[in-house]
Amino acid sequence: MAETNWTKTRNPTFDKEGALRMDRIAKTAFKPIYPVIAQNAVHVTGKSKGRCLDMGTGPGMLALAMAKAAPGMAVTAFDFSDDALKIARTNIREAGLEQQVTTTAGDVHAMPFETGEFDLIVSRGSMFFWKDLKQAFAEILRVLSPGGRTYIGGGFGSLDLKRHVIKEMAKIDPSWDCYAKKKSGDDGMKRFEKMFDELNCSSYQIIDDDTGFWIVLSAPA
Repeated sequence: MAETNWTKTRNPTFDKEGALRMDRIAKTAFKPIYPVIAQNAVHVTGKSKGRCLDMGTGPGMLALAMAKAAPGMAVTAFDFSDDALKIARTNIREAGLEQQVTTTAGDVHAMPFETGEFDLIVSRGSMFFWKDLKQAFAEILRVLSPGGRTYIGGGFGSLDLKRHVIKEMAKIDPSWDCYAKKKSGDDGMKRFEKMFDELNCSSYQIIDDDTGFWIVLSAPA
């Protein structure tokens, strides 16, 4: 099923074939980015204990990287695709991290979690395909614990890794649509600033550098 996305990039296919394709890419061209993004998330947010939510986990690679980067965290790999979560569960089992990483299915716009459940919420790439950014971030703020933080957006962890992925993906799929080539710009920044103001969220940081485009929200302690 194709989903609407606010970046107007080419729609991915969120079905079994699409899930298998993402799993292959995550284990090849994208493989080196997840440990770096996980380390960046821990460094930027200062969160390494408690509960972590990986939204739009796909095959679960960022969730696994978060578990390794922060052994003191229980990680929930969250996605709306049952096909993706089936693959994620296999990857979690093969990594020997079943005691630390679990899976949950659901919609980012109405998440099946308790208020204040997570100390750290991460996501790479999924935000660009959410239908309603404001509703999704309202849910994120709801399930974020007091003092909790987010590391949500997209990117490859570093400029060198971005170049590596783009080069490798050109070999795998010359038609690959890299949203990372489309910079947010001033209009995008203003859009997020306006949205967070409407959500009464005053503590946030928007990172737009070689690591990617990331939104770091901080919930009041």
